[in-house]
Amino acid sequence: MHLSSLDHLVLTVADIEATCAFYVNILGMERHEFAGGRVALSFGNQKINLHPASAPFSPRARVPTPGSGDLCFLTTTPVSDVAAELRNSGVAVIEGPVQRTGAAGPLLSVYCLDPDGNLLEISNEI
Repeated sequence: MHLSSLDHLVLTVADIEATCAFYVNILGMERHEFAGGRVALSFGNQKINLHPASAPFSPRARVPTPGSGDLCFLTTTPVSDVAAELRNSGVAVIEGPVQRTGAAGPLLSVYCLDPDGNLLEISNEI
């Protein structure tokens, strides 16, 4: 087997609308509805499907839990500007800028939490 890329990932969330508001208004993603009212967020050619914790779709993870995600997003916006935008939007930066190691090399990252407590790393490739 040879995997070539990640098509999408799923976040189990407590409140679809609160999650969408954060990812659309703070991070600039787009909201999409598909397949009978299911909701996804997209940016570039990436997609995050949202499953409500109260009624997760099948098949699903063994223990779908809001706030158990740890995601890293790449941006071309300088992370110092990202940190300022987050703070100006009322989102606490919990760490950074700090150097980390990403899939393709070194990163400069800031960290925050989404409404469910998922850890978000927003990074510049360096």
